Amino acid sequence: MNAASAKPTRVICVGLSALDHIWQAERLPGADLSKTRAESFATRGGGMAATAAVTVAKLGGDARFWGRAGDDPAGHVMRDQMAGEGVDTRWFRLFEQARSSVSGVFVDRAGERHIVNFRGGDMPEDAGWLPLSDIREAGCVLADPRWPEGAVAAFDAARKAGVATVLDGDVADTQVFERILPFTDHAIFSEPALRALAGSRTSDALEAIEARFGCTVVAVTLGGEGVAWRCKGTEMRLPAHEVAVVDTNGAGDVFHGAYALAVANGMQVAEAMRFASAAAALKCTRPDGRSAIPTFDEVIQFQRKHS
Repeated sequence: MNAASAKPTRVICVGLSALDHIWQAERLPGADLSKTRAESFATRGGGMAATAAVTVAKLGGDARFWGRAGDDPAGHVMRDQMAGEGVDTRWFRLFEQARSSVSGVFVDRAGERHIVNFRGGDMPEDAGWLPLSDIREAGCVLADPRWPEGAVAAFDAARKAGVATVLDGDVADTQVFERILPFTDHAIFSEPALRALAGSRTSDALEAIEARFGCTVVAVTLGGEGVAWRCKGTEMRLPAHEVAVVDTNGAGDVFHGAYALAVANGMQVAEAMRFASAAAALKCTRPDGRSAIPTFDEVIQFQRKHS
């Protein structure tokens, strides 16, 4: 993969954009703690597919974000921030009368976080306005489960065009996964999402999803334990890098964005997993959400140092 290529590889990311209000504090708020003082505060764009798109752009790819938000202050901030970070936002549509997704993110000194999210409201589900013919020019399509209609439309078009699809499998209703997974090539779940969908985080859960939906790759990210996956009947595992964790917020989104770009550039699965793991580990060593997403050169240098 070459970040300096004349024509960067295109990745289309479909799904959630949220505006994150991030508080860094000594410890997370708890039931026995009515107030705690924040050591820092920032407002940054967030959301799974949106942060994956920013990751693709920072790693040197041609990132496109397709999604919805309200025509409200939060929506405009998110779109402007993403465009400023190099993402094509022409199909990030802001709808009148809709309310954007907004999150409160609390991060403690160990890098652990607690998120309270309002997913937005009154956004139309219809995906008929998406420029699906553009998918033929992409190397990969990534989607999260927050807009099932958009994910299914984009993944169906990708499947017909022979373009790889990557699902950011965060926690969602079973019915949502049952709609999206039949069109998914690479399904990468968070541990809570895999437990909710398949009843466990074990290899049996990965095998069951592979057998039922026919995904080429079924994986689960395990935080400090690394990532485990099953590909064409073979199971593999990659331990996490040992780093000084400052902030885990958005690490999974960075992993998915880096993985999607690696797939788009033709990396084999194990190589793509290593690249994505390095990008996510680097993100965790820095505070402040998207500001911590590494560049391509930083990831390569990190991999060489930790090989």
